[in-house]
Amino acid sequence: MKKATMNTILSLIATIDTPEAEAVRAELNAELNKGAEQKAQNDALYASAKEVVMTELGTTEQAVTIGELYEAVADKLPDGFTKGKLQYAVTRLWTADIVRIEGKVNTYRKA
Repeated sequence: MKKATMNTILSLIATIDTPEAEAVRAELNAELNKGAEQKAQNDALYASAKEVVMTELGTTEQAVTIGELYEAVADKLPDGFTKGKLQYAVTRLWTADIVRIEGKVNTYRKA
């Protein structure tokens, strides 16, 4: 079921004051908020990693590959922050702060 549909059902049964309606509201709210805690943890993980990566990119004069960047910051990154997560962050999340230089192997530098 889509989230929009669940929200619509919640608004339709908001004024019904029965134990059954309360049970449905609780179940829908639980389903809607199911990934919120994991999302908050991931957001915090990426935010703390961004500080490390931006500091490292600020110290280098030339553009670097993802592999080179990961090697430079691997020991400073939070636990569980893999090379794949770094690549995802650099290519999708932090595009306003990092410039991609296309080539046979793409390189990156601070914007």
